[in-house]
Order: sequence, then structure tokens, then C-alpha cells
Amino acid sequence: MTTVMYPSAARPASGTFIRTQVESLRELGVEMDVLEFRGASSKLAYPAGVRATRRRLAGGAYDLVHAHYGFVGWASRLQRRCPLVVSFHGSDLLGRMTAEGRIAAPSRLEAASSRLLGRLVDAAIVQSDQMAARLAGCRRVFVIPHEVDHERFRPVDRAEARRELGLAPGRRYLLFAANPRIPTKGFPFARAVADAVAREEPGTELLVVWREPQERLPLYMNAADVLLFPSFQEGSPNIVKQAMACDLPLVATDVGDVAARTAGAPGCLVLPRDVAAWTGGVRSLLGLGGSSGARPWVADLTTGAVARRVLGAYEAVLAG
Repeated sequence: MTTVMYPSAARPASGTFIRTQVESLRELGVEMDVLEFRGASSKLAYPAGVRATRRRLAGGAYDLVHAHYGFVGWASRLQRRCPLVVSFHGSDLLGRMTAEGRIAAPSRLEAASSRLLGRLVDAAIVQSDQMAARLAGCRRVFVIPHEVDHERFRPVDRAEARRELGLAPGRRYLLFAANPRIPTKGFPFARAVADAVAREEPGTELLVVWREPQERLPLYMNAADVLLFPSFQEGSPNIVKQAMACDLPLVATDVGDVAARTAGAPGCLVLPRDVAAWTGGVRSLLGLGGSSGARPWVADLTTGAVARRVLGAYEAVLAG
């Protein structure tokens, strides 16, 4: 597996979903090594990744390469020894959004390159039907949303979670679980909604969490009252699915597969980007006391179930 994201001591929250997939595939008997392209913030990571991939494959020990993200896929395609599966995750195929909700001009080139890459790989894995529609001409496209670690992301006592995090037992907490500096995530809108709710519901506070290791994120989800997810664009956002697994009520925009995933789920609202509408929605969910009952709506996304689907994609490629 090739990637530019993988958890480390310095970046414990980076690519945790990729590590989860690796671990679950190993449990099915797949012998898998991970090659992380170092220095992802530098374009030099990709030429180095090409060389590192070729070195790894030179001995003939591998049957298949699975790359995560479009640029990593290109670096992994510059070899013909092994078939290639690429997982696209959202912005690499759909484009990156600005704070105004428009696709950034430089990102259009990246998205176009990913569509071209889709014609050159043996299979693509995408997170939603919207993404699959962008890969006309790809030999095989599998829609496989990321798994949810149900053992880690599960409901626990809210008072206990707040006690462990040092949060006040009597306050109301709205959770924004993303890097606020990424325009696509819509942090200014979340802040405006939180401020509006606080004016109507004194004692309400916005929690911004994005550097915590995966082990602590469920604590925040169980300590909070409502998740705010005002993203402009997504594939199949893990945060939404993890919140549902923790029974955390949520308000989200209609992006990726969010509307389909939350359809009929209690305590889950998909609303247009309007501060007044979101304020009313959040206030209606505060009465649930931080418990939605939406966990059954992600029961199909256990690590084992998703790993079997990914393994099925591998087997289809190797059989072909």
C-alpha cells in the first residue's frame, strides 16, 4: 500500500483510516507492507515515491499495489510490474473547494489528472456514487466507503467522557472535528452557528478538535451534544459516520453520501447552508442529551465487512 498519510508519533491523526484498513486486511490474511511517501507537503515526495515504489517491487514479492489518493496513484502507476488499485478520497477527484464554496482553479488540474489516471489503473475505489460518475472509462470502479471501527467508536457514558476530558458537566458542547484552516470544512460557518446558538442557549460552547489521536476522538464525540459538519464537499466523510456510531446527534450539509447515509436516522439533520436553519436544527437536537440512536445506520461499515469488499476488489483485479 502506498500513501502520503500514515499515523506517526509526530502526526498521530494523519491517515488513521488507512491504518485501520491495513490492519483489517491483515486480519483477513493479506500480507501487506506500507510505503509512505515522506514529505507530502513537498512535490519532491512524489519523484522519491516513484523510485521507492520501483525498489520495493524489484524483487517480485508483491502481487498488487494499492495507492491512496490521486498523486500517489500516479507515482505508483509509473511501474508496470504489478497491477494497481487506486483509492480516491474526494478532493483529488472532485476538486478542492475555496472558503466561498467554489472549486479552486489549481485543483481543477488535479481533478482532471485523477480522471485520466482512472483510465490507466486496473481498478479504482471511490467513496460515493458521485465520485464513481467522474471515472467514465475506468476498467473497474468499486464504491466502498471507509470503515468505522465499531469497537473504538461506540456510545459511552457522557459524564465519564467529560470527566476524562476535563469538560464542565453542565455545559452544552457543539463539536467541530476538522482542521479549521481547511476552507472545504466550512469552519467560519460553524463558528457563526455556534455563536447564534449560544445567544439563544447560554452555556453553549464550540469544541474544535483536529489534532487529537484517533484513540481520543470518541471521547469528544461522547462528551459533545451535537456535531457540526458544514463541509462544502466530501466523498464519504468519516467524521459523520463515526459520530453516528457514537450516537452523537449531528447537523450536516448535503455533501458526498451524507444524505443517503443519514436517511431516516434519528438525530441526524441535513440542512442547506443557512445560519438560521442550522441554529434551529441544533437547538432541536440539544434536547436529545447527546444521544441520537443512529448507530444501526452504520452497521454495514464494520472494519471486517469493508475489508472483505476491498479484498474482493483485489481478487477481481488479479483474476482479470
